[in-house]
Amino acid sequence: MNSLAMRLGPFTATLETPFASLVDGLHQLYRPELFDVSDSFADFHVSLAPGKGVRRWFRQQARFLVDGESPFMPLPADQALPMFEWGLNYAIAAQAHQYLVVHAAAIELNGRVAILPGAPGAGKSTLTAALVQRGWRLLSDELALIRPEDGHVVPLARPINLKNRSIDIMRDYAPEAVFSRETHDTAKGTVALMRAPDDSMRRVGESAPVGWIVFPRWKEDAEARMEPWSRPAGLMEIAHNAMNYSLHEERGFNVLANIFEQSGCYRFTYSKLDDAIERFAALAASSLQS
Repeated sequence: MNSLAMRLGPFTATLETPFASLVDGLHQLYRPELFDVSDSFADFHVSLAPGKGVRRWFRQQARFLVDGESPFMPLPADQALPMFEWGLNYAIAAQAHQYLVVHAAAIELNGRVAILPGAPGAGKSTLTAALVQRGWRLLSDELALIRPEDGHVVPLARPINLKNRSIDIMRDYAPEAVFSRETHDTAKGTVALMRAPDDSMRRVGESAPVGWIVFPRWKEDAEARMEPWSRPAGLMEIAHNAMNYSLHEERGFNVLANIFEQSGCYRFTYSKLDDAIERFAALAASSLQS
């Protein structure tokens, strides 16, 4: 049995698993100091256990458990690494109610955060992966943690989950980046995890205020366009992406309303990553000049 503890932004998680390949994959994707945890307390106690019965040996399966509960059906054992990351997303969204948790990427440049909500297929993760390889700091690929007291986004820099065509696109775009091995035949197709830049992982203690909310959409052969969008419409859209919005009630609405009042709201269409990088650089530069 392999046991380890790791820091994940503001959280600590412990893991027990017999799958050595999972532990090797985590050490490939996270900085060594994130495993140097001396605290006895952990926010999440995770196990990746083998399947039951014959599935322990034949067509092996992995079961994700958090605090002793199993929220998912077992998956093939070779999907243990992405299952660990997906399971942590579930656990954080289900339990971290000290934050307003929004299903969105969050990146930072010059002390201001861009929140990027995106439906599946919108190109959010590919765009995020490209931007953090060109100078933006990764706060999160999947879960933007907004602190209600001040509206700042709290970093949760973890690997970026890439799917299908995006994997080869990012391998070509950022050949120096570190990728996990590809996992095939998952519910999302073929997936691979891209390690967050070291600077992003080192700066997980640095929160930042929101400067922009950008709703991205990839469209084949489209010209890159960053268009201002109605703040009320954007507020309603991002509220749908807030996983615990109803629990925060009026406070949650006020947090988002204050963010939109102080931030730019845009819809962004793109097809080419280089064009997207230019548009985001211009957005950041214009805010510095204003």
